[in-house]
Amino acid sequence: MSNFGGMEELLQDFLMESTELLSDVDNKLVELEKRPEDRALLNDIFRGFHTIKGGAGFLNVTPMVHLCHRTENLFDKLRNGELKLNPEVMDVILNATGIVRDMFDTLAQGLMPGDADAKVLADLDEVLAGRTPGRTPAAPATPAPPAAAPAAPAPSTDGGPDWQALYQAIQPGSTAPATPVSADQAPTPAPEPATAAQAVEVIPAAAPVPVERPASKPMTNKGGSGGGQENTIRIDTQRLDMVLNLSGEIGLTKNRLTTLRTEILQGSHDPNTLRSLDESISQLDLLVSDLQNAVMKTRMQPIGRLFQKYPRLARDLARQLGKEVELVLSGEETELDKTMIEDLNDPLVHLVRNAVDHGIESPEERLAAGKKAQSVVQLTAEQVGDHILIEITDDGRGMHADSLRRKAIEKGLIDVETANSLDEKQCLQLIFLPGFSTKDQISSVSGRGVGMDVVRTNIQKLNGRIDINSVPGEGTRISISLPLTLAILPVLVVRACNQPFAVPLAMVREIITIDSNAIQEVSGKPTIVVRDEILPLRTLAGLLGWAPTQKPCFGVLMQSAEKSFILAIDSFVGRDDVVIKPLQNIRPKGVAGATLSGDGSVVLVLDMEDLLSASDASGSNQIVRTSEFVAN
Repeated sequence: MSNFGGMEELLQDFLMESTELLSDVDNKLVELEKRPEDRALLNDIFRGFHTIKGGAGFLNVTPMVHLCHRTENLFDKLRNGELKLNPEVMDVILNATGIVRDMFDTLAQGLMPGDADAKVLADLDEVLAGRTPGRTPAAPATPAPPAAAPAAPAPSTDGGPDWQALYQAIQPGSTAPATPVSADQAPTPAPEPATAAQAVEVIPAAAPVPVERPASKPMTNKGGSGGGQENTIRIDTQRLDMVLNLSGEIGLTKNRLTTLRTEILQGSHDPNTLRSLDESISQLDLLVSDLQNAVMKTRMQPIGRLFQKYPRLARDLARQLGKEVELVLSGEETELDKTMIEDLNDPLVHLVRNAVDHGIESPEERLAAGKKAQSVVQLTAEQVGDHILIEITDDGRGMHADSLRRKAIEKGLIDVETANSLDEKQCLQLIFLPGFSTKDQISSVSGRGVGMDVVRTNIQKLNGRIDINSVPGEGTRISISLPLTLAILPVLVVRACNQPFAVPLAMVREIITIDSNAIQEVSGKPTIVVRDEILPLRTLAGLLGWAPTQKPCFGVLMQSAEKSFILAIDSFVGRDDVVIKPLQNIRPKGVAGATLSGDGSVVLVLDMEDLLSASDASGSNQIVRTSEFVAN
């Protein structure tokens, strides 16, 4: 049973609206720290948090109402000039919004969240009373009324625990329990505003009482901020109207084709009938293509939904590391497939954190180098042709090729001979090796050598590419190129061992003919020189673990994230746009899925990165033939 009997749909609507609203509040808080006198910005933040509190009250989410009410009182004092904003006060506010987000995660599972952390509530009360947490009381800007939170309860007279003394005893630096405050000495709590949760009793901040809540079965996640991918999407009604209109046009064309089919079956040889058939088929082809594009657009979402999470992330990490960082966003209106936006979150989080932690110097180092103390990290997105280009750029210390080469040798990731053969760009690619890290000390932020290799793997799973450019002393730019959608994949259809295969067109640089006289061996491996570039030669049949049926005649020059090679094939069919279908109950290494060709035959879509890694690890990779796959 859910804790929200009969209100699950309302809960999901609340989560979807409030999650976006809280992200907007977080971003505006980061902006407010730069412009603390901007009253319009502060009013927007106040209204956003008030809306969240109202929705929580309607759903009787009491712990969230208590937390939001305290935070709302703080915003009100800032609006009225009774308190002044400083980094310590902003830390307290952002801690509170973080707890609210955690409560959203709990609600998304159909569970009632527990009470907010006592330290967060206590810090809010300290700020409301005009004191900075952990410091001596600060003089308020104007005479302020008593804090809105009630005081701690008096010691229990029935043998129960003294919550005030217990709370004080567990605080860092405490030497003795604080003297309890009697109830008649406590300031009177401010009255709750008229909301749906008006009658809720406020629990004292210094006396958090654990509340037992019955276990409940998590609901299906239909949206919100909880774990897993969202199953809901917002669509512009104009796009739905376009889909509806195209569906109607296709229906009319279908009726016309049915009529023409009847005439032909009845023996009509009128040239006009055949001409009408050709025209109708051409029109149907155009309509289906337009419908396909229109449906794809319904899945497109502005990448700003993802970008809006990162200013808060950069601000908090910079505060933790004692750095001054401004994250500048650009191209938030750029649209990308919804599924890809969700899968991009973790890689971009790591890249933003890396820029702040690794790329940016301390203010002292920047000033000594003649730079401004505050650094700028730029996160941009733009559509370039049929791809999306995302770039993370910083004006930090940059990367030295020699330092990266030396680190890779020290960690045993490459040998000295290999390291010396790498050029500057190849040295930058070393950061993608598993276990590579430029940090000598492991911290809570970095140093374990995991992350960039996972970033590259996740980008490749999206059929994307990642590239690095860095200038020592000036900064680093990391570029990610992604297809607009994964629903339809441009491919090059090739043939090997009398069977067609599809390879992602994004990896194809060009097609060349293979002259056996041009093949040379380097370190015992076949290579071909293309425009002064020595490229390894890999046969598709060999990658599949099959015996070749003929001598390869063509080569496809392939470019993966960090290496180029020539894929030897028997012949090629041509370019195509395919819809990938997953294989049921079978997932051979190196196969991303299957599609149907124009003649109805099955074509396996290859995952080249997976195929190469599997082949390198085992020497061969058994892939079932299409005939065997269909028969099974």
